[in-house]
Amino acid sequence: MATPIARPPIASRTEWLSQRIRLLEREKEVTRQFDRLSAERRRLPMVRIDKDYVFEGPQGTRRFVDLFEGRPQLIVYHFMFDPEWEKGCPGCTGYVDALGDLSMLADRNTTFVLISRAPFPKLDAYRAQRGWSRPWFSSFGSDFNYDFHVTLDAKVRPAEYNYRIVTDTGEAHGLSVFFRVNDEIYHTYSTYARGVEGLTDAYSLLDVTPYGRQEDWEDSPAGWPQRPTYG
Repeated sequence: MATPIARPPIASRTEWLSQRIRLLEREKEVTRQFDRLSAERRRLPMVRIDKDYVFEGPQGTRRFVDLFEGRPQLIVYHFMFDPEWEKGCPGCTGYVDALGDLSMLADRNTTFVLISRAPFPKLDAYRAQRGWSRPWFSSFGSDFNYDFHVTLDAKVRPAEYNYRIVTDTGEAHGLSVFFRVNDEIYHTYSTYARGVEGLTDAYSLLDVTPYGRQEDWEDSPAGWPQRPTYG
């Protein structure tokens, strides 16, 4: 005898279609609300970075401005990797495994990198083990992780966390967006915890940048770069 399993209720095609249409109306409203939130995000102000952070990567030491690769927008995924660890965080590992084709980002003048606090040789060894090709840099020895709230210990004043809930100490994951004007760098956005988990494709990542998807249907400030959606 087959073992019963949990399952949705059974309905006729007509009943199913009626309920599906009602749900579709709610789905469309969520989409419109998401578009409104993205439009608000594109209007956030930005804060100038006054520290000259230095990172280590495959080609040696790099300044923060170098990570942009000449583009105006930079997306940083803060990958949890404590200097004492031999392997990266399993959750962050799952995030990188889930990343899709991000080639569209470069076409929209946006660069994507991973940054962790562990020394670069550990990052490079783990990247080779996982078979990844994503750009990955070490912030070891700098204040970068502390300043962007992904290393949480006694060095950081609690008042610096007034816009997020901190429940523990140690390493945390997150995603931050930066904007470059010549050699000046600005912080435009950060999100943490479940705010990051859906940002695994090019469109969702562009949605958290100042310029957005850069398509003509978006509600963006005057002068923002835009192009026809299918042009």
